[in-house]
Amino acid sequence: MPTLLIKNSHTLVTMDCDRRELANGGLFIRDNVIEQVGLTAELPTTADQVLDLEGKHLVLPGLVNTHHHFYQSLTRVVPAAQNCGLFNWLQTLYPIWSNLTARGVYVSAQVAAAELMLSGCTTASDHLYIFPNDCTLDDEIQAIQEIGLRFHASRGSMSVGESQGGLPPDSLVEPETAILKDSQRLIEQYHDNHPYSMLRITLAPCSPFSVSQDLMRESAALARAYAGVRLHTHLAENQSDVSYSLENFGMAPGDYAESVGWLGSDVWHAHCVQLDDRAIAKFAHTGTGVAHCPCSNMRLASGIAPIRKLLNQRVPVGLGVDGSASNDAGNLLQEARMALLLARVRHCEVSEMTARQMLEVATIGGAKVLGRNDIGCLAPGMAADVVAINLDRPTFAGALHDPVAALLFCLVDQVDYSFINGRCVVDQGQLTTVELMPLLETANHLAQQLIEPI
Repeated sequence: MPTLLIKNSHTLVTMDCDRRELANGGLFIRDNVIEQVGLTAELPTTADQVLDLEGKHLVLPGLVNTHHHFYQSLTRVVPAAQNCGLFNWLQTLYPIWSNLTARGVYVSAQVAAAELMLSGCTTASDHLYIFPNDCTLDDEIQAIQEIGLRFHASRGSMSVGESQGGLPPDSLVEPETAILKDSQRLIEQYHDNHPYSMLRITLAPCSPFSVSQDLMRESAALARAYAGVRLHTHLAENQSDVSYSLENFGMAPGDYAESVGWLGSDVWHAHCVQLDDRAIAKFAHTGTGVAHCPCSNMRLASGIAPIRKLLNQRVPVGLGVDGSASNDAGNLLQEARMALLLARVRHCEVSEMTARQMLEVATIGGAKVLGRNDIGCLAPGMAADVVAINLDRPTFAGALHDPVAALLFCLVDQVDYSFINGRCVVDQGQLTTVELMPLLETANHLAQQLIEPI
């Protein structure tokens, strides 16, 4: 099995049980697994591949993205949707998204993955919930397998259209029998629950305002029939979302989730901006997770999620960049920085969040939300998902006394090296698995085709 030695870091951030930070640390990797972590002098001196960082790089676990909509990278900053809240934003974009094709799903997924990988993300979950024309989740899976990102693919769905009181147009909803049949096909064809898996399937009915309670219950039952298949949806994203639940179900979002069987350690909900204290207590008791998406929540004026309160009650919390049409970026390092700052703003209190606490959310927190015990930290037996950032750049000038905190306090937008499952996917700031410029040209062409008919 091939071996890799990463040595002579400036600082190695393990995120292990002791939260060790090692000056001049390094890693010895065999195949796709970390075998040794420690001071460079303590590690083997030879390997099939050696990366000598010459004391200039911060090394840390790959970041984990727990909520995204890859297809939206083709519809960033659409003028008519720039100044809309959540519901109007969706209603503006649904007609554009109805033009999406399988080629668009494939290309948009690789664009989104490229942006994530360059920003230090090594594992991502994506929520694809619209399937117009010839689109399938298979298109996205193929795209991500080729680019090399560790992937949790969510089979999203919408089944309640406008004619039934839902938000999406009837043309974008699917029959629930077809949704469940395709969900089972995808699980049986792709889901890999083994340690170090590069691909797992999640079932993800989109939101309370786009699916029925029956679909929520039946999706939960289907997922729980297979080991390691998790459940994901949007919940309590803004006040309109809360009002919809009260008016249509007679329940607040947390009670709605409980009523359809969507609380548990195999479930995580996106946003939860307007989650009340009673629901937070239920999440804590059941181990239900939350994907925190600060930039999207600000962009759509949804509010600030109560992250400190969630963490204090030991609710699993990870970061999500959310869709590239509601962020409108997919940079996980910047998302972590914004989450740190926004947590302080919520109560005008600097003690609400430290840089290291937010780095935990971005790594081991995200791993827990996704049900992974093999990623998120640098320790023997963990997957070889590692990123390195050169400190010789203006961003870190004057901050080398604490480069770990500087990673989030300062504006760092890109990593220099990334290894996913032991494979080098970013080398000196360049993706190694796709040619970026042709990909971007194709994406811009497809984006124009999407918008032109509207």
